Amino acid sequence: MGGPGEPPEGTPEGGPVGGEDEYRSVVFDESFVRAARLQEYSAQERMADHAPAVRRRPALHRGLSRQALILVLLIAIAFGTAVYMGVRHPYGSPQTRQPVEPLRMTVIPLSPRGKVPGSADAEHLYAHSPAAQFSVGAEGIPLPASRRTAHFSDSDVVAALSTAKDYIVRSSLYPEVLDSSQVRPARVLVDPGQIDQFDQSFEHPTADGRHAPTGWLVRFDPSRTQLADRKIRVQGSLQAAETDSSTLEVTADHTFVYALRPTGADDKALVSLFTVRRELTFRFDRDDLRTHQTQLVVSYMQAGPLSCAEDSANHLHPLLAGESARSGGPAGTDPYATDSATALCGTLSTSAEPTS
Repeated sequence: MGGPGEPPEGTPEGGPVGGEDEYRSVVFDESFVRAARLQEYSAQERMADHAPAVRRRPALHRGLSRQALILVLLIAIAFGTAVYMGVRHPYGSPQTRQPVEPLRMTVIPLSPRGKVPGSADAEHLYAHSPAAQFSVGAEGIPLPASRRTAHFSDSDVVAALSTAKDYIVRSSLYPEVLDSSQVRPARVLVDPGQIDQFDQSFEHPTADGRHAPTGWLVRFDPSRTQLADRKIRVQGSLQAAETDSSTLEVTADHTFVYALRPTGADDKALVSLFTVRRELTFRFDRDDLRTHQTQLVVSYMQAGPLSCAEDSANHLHPLLAGESARSGGPAGTDPYATDSATALCGTLSTSAEPTS
């Protein structure tokens, strides 16, 4: 028999002996492995002497876990953000808008010194007038090169200029507006904050600097005047600038020259020219840019030949070929009436009239 811990068949030949072998306790040869007795515990023994094969799960905690609470909080934040962005869209809400200023308007009739020159041919009159080089219709209202501002993009500036041009075209060149049969083409472009003032101007026209229809658009007395040529001559300019972080302003200065003849007259009736100078100031907030509307805050018009004695608030009453201005000045001004506008009138220079 071998000593304790020795293999049954003795120490392997050539191996270390005695205590010199420091690895003796961990080295096994093939004979030792074959002689080893293997024992496997039964299921009953394993259950009695060892830990249960199935670990018990800890009892569920009452309430939500930390992860669930974090998930609920994130969902609530996302929902609140969506609601906030839906209510406050990028252009702001109507409730936070600045009050819209009423339009301030001035209409100055220009009275001729003598008889109004006329001709049977409108083209002849245009060719012999200061409007000889003017463009026809909307071509005389070109958009300037646009450039972004500190708080508005290129597209914002273009939108403001385009809306201003659209208003000028509709209020100065549309035949149905000029003959006083319609106002809607211009009205649809007016900011909702000025609609009441616009409607009151046409329902109860008054020369008070606030409610004159001719402050909003060009229109002639249809009982006396009609267009002799729809190729209206136009020249002028548009400029855009930022007034503050939420407002763009467009200034427009254009001269319009109309060929007119008496209402109901045939093509052989003499034609005369009528000149209108319009200086307009438009204002746009971000809502106006989005809705393609505008606030018209200043309207300054000079027009002639007109008679100073005529009321030019509701309609323009042009003097036609061969006519002269009636004697008398503009309507009287009451300095005690704080809500009235000063009546103004000028003289039409002969250099503004066509030559023979």
